[in-house]
Parts: sequence; C-alpha cells; structure tokens
Amino acid sequence: MSKLIDLHIHTFHSDGVMLPSEVISKAVQMNYKAIGITDHADESNLEELIYNFKTFLKMTPSNELEVLMGVELTYIYPEDIETVAQKARDLGAQLVLVHGDSIIEPFNEEINQAVVEAPKGLIDILVHPGFITPEQAKLAAEKDVYLELSARKGHCLTNGYIAKTAIKAGAKLLVNSDAHTSNDLITFELAQKIAKGAGLNEEQIKLVTETYPEELLKRVKH
Repeated sequence: MSKLIDLHIHTFHSDGVMLPSEVISKAVQMNYKAIGITDHADESNLEELIYNFKTFLKMTPSNELEVLMGVELTYIYPEDIETVAQKARDLGAQLVLVHGDSIIEPFNEEINQAVVEAPKGLIDILVHPGFITPEQAKLAAEKDVYLELSARKGHCLTNGYIAKTAIKAGAKLLVNSDAHTSNDLITFELAQKIAKGAGLNEEQIKLVTETYPEELLKRVKH
C-alpha cells in the first residue's frame, strides 16, 4: 500500500495546536512516508522557527518517518517574497511554501505572480493559490513550483479550478492536509478522494498523490 507524503502541516509554533512530536507520532501511526512541518513565518519569527526545529530534530530522530523542516511564508508582500524565501533557505529550511491568494484568506492579489516569477528552485509549493491564472500556472510549470490541492476547509473550495488550470498549463499538483490539529491529518485514501473530487482521472490522481510528492521529496533532500 502506498504511503502518504504530506508537506504542509502546522504546529503550535504558529497557529496549530500540536507539538512537533505529536505530529510525528500521529504521522507514524497513520503510516505516512514523509511530512513537512511548515509553520507560518515572516521576518519576525523566521530565525526562531528554524532554530527551534533544528534543535528538535537533533533530539528526536525518527527512523520510521522522513521529517522535513520547512516554513509557510505568510502575508509577505510580493516585492519581499524573493528576499525572505532566500533567507529561509540560508537558515536551513528544506521546504519553502508560500501562502497563496486563497479566496477565504485574501491578502494581496499579486502574491501568486511574485511566487512564480521567483528564481527556479527557490520556492517549492504555492499553497491554496485560489484563482491562479492560466499564465501564472504556466510560469509555475516552468519554474518547478508545485501547486496545492488543499484538504483544508475553505481553501479546498477552488481545488477544481486549480486542478483544471494546472493540468492545462502543465503545472504539477500535490495534495496536502494543511493540518492544524491531529484530526486534520488525512489518510492516503482521502488524499486520492480529494484529487478525484477536484476532477482528476485515475492517472492524474496517481501523479498528484504519489509521483509528484516523491519527486519533490527527492529534490528537497539533495
């Protein structure tokens, strides 16, 4: 049976309620292959988040689960995205996600454009990108920025639009939980259903729940 790779999870270091150790314990129990702990970050807490996570990983190794240290850059102005993302990389973040222009948490309509215009490899995933344009999805494909299909209430409302737009543009999709509590964590089977609910066929479902997450996992580990 395939194992889930979920690269968008929050802890109490931002707006989640779980300890990092609880996230790992639950993910092991649910037979996950890998997780990304990606708390909300801006310049006010970026260094602290990454420092704390590095310390935690040294104390709590897990042989049953791959745990990636990441951040979700949130409410960063478009003109600052590249600078803050590079700072996250320099500090040691393995995954860099950016909070997209979700219809339930709008911030700045230029944020999606700033992400797909950033240097290739700097940003890994544009999460819940709302009504991303076809032109932006095409740039995402060119820059190897993955687009998220979200399991989270509200953010999932545009999954069908995102899937259709990404597939047409050749952009790669992932299914993530965006978990804030242990009850938000999803199974591999539910991830498949989320992809199906977004209008994907069986071949595409396999790509977004297995092939593309595995591909990104390999990329960020090197």
